[in-house]
Amino acid sequence: MKKNEFLALLHRYNSGDTNIEEHKKLLNYYESFQTNAEWDEVLGSKEEIESRMLLRIQQSLKVEKVKEIQLKPFYSRTIFKLTAAASIVLFISIAALFKTNEIAKGNMPTGFPKAETISIGSDKATLTLEDGSAVALEKGKNYSKGNVKSNGEKLVYGAKSESATIADNILTIPRGGQFFVQLADSTKVWLNSESQLKYPVAFTDGKIRQVELIYGEAYFEVSPSTKHKGAKFKVKTQMQNVEVIGTEFNIKAYKNENEIYTTLVKGKVAIDNTKAKEILKPSEQSVIKKNGSDILISKVDVDNEISWRKGLFVFKGMPLKEIAKVLSRWYDTDIVFANPELGNVKFNGVLNKNQKLEEILTTIRNSNFINAYEIRDKTITIK
Repeated sequence: MKKNEFLALLHRYNSGDTNIEEHKKLLNYYESFQTNAEWDEVLGSKEEIESRMLLRIQQSLKVEKVKEIQLKPFYSRTIFKLTAAASIVLFISIAALFKTNEIAKGNMPTGFPKAETISIGSDKATLTLEDGSAVALEKGKNYSKGNVKSNGEKLVYGAKSESATIADNILTIPRGGQFFVQLADSTKVWLNSESQLKYPVAFTDGKIRQVELIYGEAYFEVSPSTKHKGAKFKVKTQMQNVEVIGTEFNIKAYKNENEIYTTLVKGKVAIDNTKAKEILKPSEQSVIKKNGSDILISKVDVDNEISWRKGLFVFKGMPLKEIAKVLSRWYDTDIVFANPELGNVKFNGVLNKNQKLEEILTTIRNSNFINAYEIRDKTITIK
């Protein structure tokens, strides 16, 4: 792309007149200048390009009359798939890139922490064995006992051995963690931060395979019943039972939230809360409120609901106080608001789970709706 062509295209982008194909061109440019040392010779000075891009970012982050801030990706959502999350370039990442340059120059923006930093979440968990002993699982630590092995990043149960007994294990994921476990029937489970799963170390063919999501969020890819003499798979939670034949679905049942969400990706599940029973179809989500009897079902964007498993957090018209809950779990921190009204500001956006929390907070601060943030003793105060 020639310099004049790019600058003209960027000007149109700033005016909101570009289409999807033109967004792709801009994306290609952005990806290339990160790796091509000669980009400035063709497209102009780095400061010139950054100033134009930053202008667009600042414009997109302005609060509308409805107080909804748009944290949009650099290119149209219709041209990317969450399955290729690693290659996604996000608007929020671009803003963070520019801020990095300012920090390197010593121009620390107001509200950016100088001393305390928050760690990014990682693969870690605690395995509680049938005798009550606990094993810490984390990268770099191997574990093996009976029919279970771990390399510190995942836990895999083998088929039942002659010496194996049908006992239960509990896998606990702390705030700031995530983990993967493959059960003895080959069912795969991805566990989000602040979650706990109870399950047997082995299953008996022909008998119901039941696990319990004690709390938290988990994505299940269930081994079909046809491979286990027709044995159905059930997931128990505090307020419901999910009966599965062979499918993929997500359950969110956090302790401090008033609803349980079950989202079906493919297959078929039956939701039962003892007062009602409903069948979910792909792309449908059920919601059960605590102390309620109804099972509410609606169509949802599945990619958004399961984005956490693919390394992303997707927010659509979500209040900042709800986003704060998600960030708190992943970064193992507490987020409070000096003014409770700030928590009601709504955002649309995509966040990469591998980003530093400080980058995300700085981008939110640049929306010009909050004044600053402060980090002290792993508590973040948004002002």
